[in-house]
Amino acid sequence: MKKKHWKNDIELFSFIRNELYSAVVGDIMDKMGLTHQFLPPQIRPLKESMFVVGRAMTVLEADCFGELSPGSNNPLMNKSFGLMLEALDDIKPGEVYVCSGSTPSYALIGELMLTRIKMCGGAGAVVNGYSRDTKGIYNINIPIFSYGPYAQDQAPRGKVIDFRVPIEMCGVHINSGDIIIGDIDGVCVVPQKNEDEVFIKATEKARGERVVLNAIKNGMSALEAWNKYGIM
Repeated sequence: MKKKHWKNDIELFSFIRNELYSAVVGDIMDKMGLTHQFLPPQIRPLKESMFVVGRAMTVLEADCFGELSPGSNNPLMNKSFGLMLEALDDIKPGEVYVCSGSTPSYALIGELMLTRIKMCGGAGAVVNGYSRDTKGIYNINIPIFSYGPYAQDQAPRGKVIDFRVPIEMCGVHINSGDIIIGDIDGVCVVPQKNEDEVFIKATEKARGERVVLNAIKNGMSALEAWNKYGIM
C-alpha cells in the first residue's frame, strides 16, 4: 500500500476536501467489498454546494408519543428531548452529528442545535430525517444533510436515547469514529478500521480519473481509455 499524505485528522480532512469526493471514495470501497456504505439517497445537502467531512458522533433517536410521559418506567420519557442536549454538548472538534433510529417524519435538527455544534467545533450534521429553521441554518454556514426542510418538531415525537453507540441508517452501520463524507452526490461512511487503505486508493483513482478526462478531451475513445488506464 502506498504512503498516505496526512499525519492527523486535520491534514486528512483538508486533503479530502481538496482532492476527493463521495463517488470516488464509494468506488474504492466497492472494490474492497464494502458495498453498502452509502446512506439513502433522500439524505441530501441543504445547499448543493455543501460538503461535509469528519468523524461520526453517533446519536440514537427513538419515537415517542408525547413530550413527557408521567408514570413511565424509563426516566428519559419524562425528560424533554431525552439526551439530546447532552449529546450536543459532547461534540468534539471535527466531528459530525449523525442521528438515526426514529421514524423519519419530523425534524431532527434545527438552527439552535446546529449553532451549538458549530460552537463546539463540529463539522456539520447528517440526520435520518428532516431539518428545520432553514434560513437560520444558512447563516450558520456549516453543512447539514437531511431529507430536506420540514418544520414539524421532534419535542413531542422523538427523544435521543443514547449517543456514541452503533447506529444504522437503512442498513448502513455507523460507529462513532467512522469518517463521514458527503456532497451533492450523497453521503458515504468509511469504517475507521479501513480508512487508510480507502483514502490512499481513492487518491490514486481520483488522480487517474483526471488523466483519463484529459485523454478523452483530447480525442481518446472510451474503449481506448479503459484499455489503457482501467478507469471509467
